[in-house]
Amino acid sequence: MKTLEESVKRLPQSAGVYQYFDQNGRLLYIGKAKNLKNRVKQYFAFTPSFAPEPRLSARIAKMISETRSLEYIVVQSESDALILENSLIKQLKPKYNILLRDDKTYPYIYIDLSQDFPRFEITRKVIAAKKVKYFGPFASAARDIYDALYALFPIAQKRGCLKEKKACLFYQIGKCAAPCVGLIDKASYRAMIDKAAELINHKEKLAKALEPKMIQYANAEHFEEAAKIRDQMRGILSSAPLSGVDLARQENFDVLALADLGDSAAAALLFIREGKIISSSVQSFRFSQGYDEDEAYKRSFMSFYLPDMPVTAATIYVAKAFAETDTIERWLNDLYKKRFEIVVPKIGAKKALVDLALQNAREALKKEAQNLSIETAIKELLKFENIPKRLEIFDNSHIMGEAAAGAMVVFDNNKWVKNDYRHYNLTANNEYDQMFETLSKRAEKFGENPPPECWVIDGGETLRRLAGDILSSVGVKIDIVAIGKEKLDGKAHRAKGAAKDILYANGEVFRLEVSDKRLQFFQKLRDEAHRFAIAFHRKQKRKSDAKLKILKVKGVGDATLKRLIQVFGSFEAINGASYEEIAAAAGQRAAKALKGEREGS
Repeated sequence: MKTLEESVKRLPQSAGVYQYFDQNGRLLYIGKAKNLKNRVKQYFAFTPSFAPEPRLSARIAKMISETRSLEYIVVQSESDALILENSLIKQLKPKYNILLRDDKTYPYIYIDLSQDFPRFEITRKVIAAKKVKYFGPFASAARDIYDALYALFPIAQKRGCLKEKKACLFYQIGKCAAPCVGLIDKASYRAMIDKAAELINHKEKLAKALEPKMIQYANAEHFEEAAKIRDQMRGILSSAPLSGVDLARQENFDVLALADLGDSAAAALLFIREGKIISSSVQSFRFSQGYDEDEAYKRSFMSFYLPDMPVTAATIYVAKAFAETDTIERWLNDLYKKRFEIVVPKIGAKKALVDLALQNAREALKKEAQNLSIETAIKELLKFENIPKRLEIFDNSHIMGEAAAGAMVVFDNNKWVKNDYRHYNLTANNEYDQMFETLSKRAEKFGENPPPECWVIDGGETLRRLAGDILSSVGVKIDIVAIGKEKLDGKAHRAKGAAKDILYANGEVFRLEVSDKRLQFFQKLRDEAHRFAIAFHRKQKRKSDAKLKILKVKGVGDATLKRLIQVFGSFEAINGASYEEIAAAAGQRAAKALKGEREGS
């Protein structure tokens, strides 16, 4: 077996990705290089003996001291290496890499001006059309802005409207100018679109334009509609930070700044379009082995700027120069096929906007610190590797094995992330196999949606071990905790609080007092997963019952139904089966009831 020194000396002079492992084969770090041999050699001294390079930072020196072996992957270019490095870090979560919690795909509002009567739409990807104009991105309030445009202007409300041959209800209630039947010409319609587009990046004007409608509803005592518009106005106005900065020109650019508090960090991004801040976003970092600002900036760019994203600015102002600025610029150039520039402003309005982004990042860190105490206490109690800031919680639901459904809910930075909730239709008919199916479906998506810091399983030690086996099978190591009822007389008595909840983590059992905040934290997570699973299960059960009722009306009895489900697996399959197939499975009588008389009989 090659020693680490031999492996380093035999590295090729090619672009690629390298991985460091400790003595137990645990992944410590993933890095990329334009030249693997030259880059990796920088970590080591070879004389008088092979050892970590003395000038390394404390964080990297500790990592190298733990390294016992390395592996590498050769790629065609440094840009390819950067992409592969980012993908592997998100999937495998090495101990010493810094990683943003999640990639951000921001919505844009767009309009296809090649159409005679164009409509505004929302997208997160580039639209394949020649005359598309994009507005955004919007870290929040995209839907509020979109809805406001359609409330204020009689634009064609639905895609299918323009195909109609008569004016619809939207015209009758004054929400559409009815271009479908020629009640507005192209020039007048385009003038209206231009006025609407002008308001998208001028949020104060847009919110102000909604105010008369809110007052009108309130005066008519339609308070629910008035409150909806009020909330819409608040969303529009609060989607970007207030700034006294006045840009003399209508420029388009982004601003990125990072702030840290020693054991945590945040990246703030401002989107400036036509000289105004149209939106802002803040993401926090996970790192447990020391902060590296250069790597944090690189990871931020890789997380914020994603393939197929519409790009409406090619200049990015940053708070500090970082080590791989040139590499990131080349990567952006390749990704979007345009020339990007990353700049550190020293004075003036651009510097003031960078300072504003820094202020946003620091404020986010202060808020996060307020929520950190319970998370830190959980990490220490359960001996977790990481502070559990993002958690995925799993539960299953069924009735006598019927209409089984799996559920995943997500809790991130002290709030529910409902857009990331998922439900799964399951085929298994027992708790263990259902959880295996649910967790396996989630693990299959790690490439698209990276794993969190922690999985929470509704169940006991057996299901916790199952989760660990599934994660190991895909090469991922994250913390796992199960929450289950203690056994009384061999049963987990859930009714009327007869049994206490118990936590299982790292092979240990934790029996906490009912008043313990750490237990209550996990109970809250478990209860939300249970609610979501039950809601989906009931929906599926209603569909199943409706289909059963239809079959029973046709004269198919319970025993025959059971037989058909066993053979075909689903109502859809039964419906698609031929007369002969149903007859073979359940007899001629069932086939006649479901398919009618066979042809030729």
